Amino acid sequence: MPLRSMTGFGRFQQDDGNVVQTWEIRSVNSRFLDLKWKLPPQARNMEARFEKIVRRYASRGRVELSLNLQLEHAAGVSFDATQASAMLEEIKAFASSRGDIFEVDYMALMPLSMLWISSGESDDDALFECLSAGLEVALADWNESREVEAEALARDLESRFSRMAAWISAIEERAPEVKKARFDQVRERLSDMLASLGSELEESRFLQEMVIMADKLDVTEELIRLHSHLVRLASLMESGEDAGRKLDFTLQESFREINTCGNKIQDAQVSRIVVDCKNELEKCREQVQNLE
Repeated sequence: MPLRSMTGFGRFQQDDGNVVQTWEIRSVNSRFLDLKWKLPPQARNMEARFEKIVRRYASRGRVELSLNLQLEHAAGVSFDATQASAMLEEIKAFASSRGDIFEVDYMALMPLSMLWISSGESDDDALFECLSAGLEVALADWNESREVEAEALARDLESRFSRMAAWISAIEERAPEVKKARFDQVRERLSDMLASLGSELEESRFLQEMVIMADKLDVTEELIRLHSHLVRLASLMESGEDAGRKLDFTLQESFREINTCGNKIQDAQVSRIVVDCKNELEKCREQVQNLE
């Protein structure tokens, strides 16, 4: 499955002589799939069937779908004039009871689905087949635009992942130097302190303290997990399936590991790398918020 952004636009227009249809689809990012329909009266009873089609093309995002429809001879639908007249009479009586003048706005009746009656099941099915085919073309166009945007996002993310991989390798290279420097510093301080007290440093005691310190300074596991997360991020970018949520989770885990590295290794050079990594991870998280 290709990587897709949740932001996109799709359109389809057709005039086959009997039906003139124009579908437009716009979407922005959202945690869940949220469909907003703008359908003419003749197609409102088809919304549930249209939704099943849309769900084959999308899993997340706030999606607005609008249909502009013109039918030759109002095929497939008729207006319930009796019901409309009764409603208007009731409203006229209500206005009169309040001493108001009632002026009819016939266009206000257009959105009222209860006033539009299907002329027959076969006509309704034929219209649905025509409109659903148009919807699928619009959805394909919409997906294409989302894939184009996702490609741009992917290039940016991959460059950031590459920079972070280099920084993590730099921490990996620097960590043993920091550990050795810390050991030498502690040995020197203890030796100076004990010398001033007329005592000598016990090597066995020193080694015990060094083992404890080495464990506190060791970031091997964190660095292994960071490398693993970067491999996972690259794999998710290639697979594309539910990539947005999975990328976001993996980036959170990466942030946690690099933060631990910074807490364990108290070194100016490593601290700068950790800050840079955190900044990149935050930028990556902002980007993946828009991926499906």
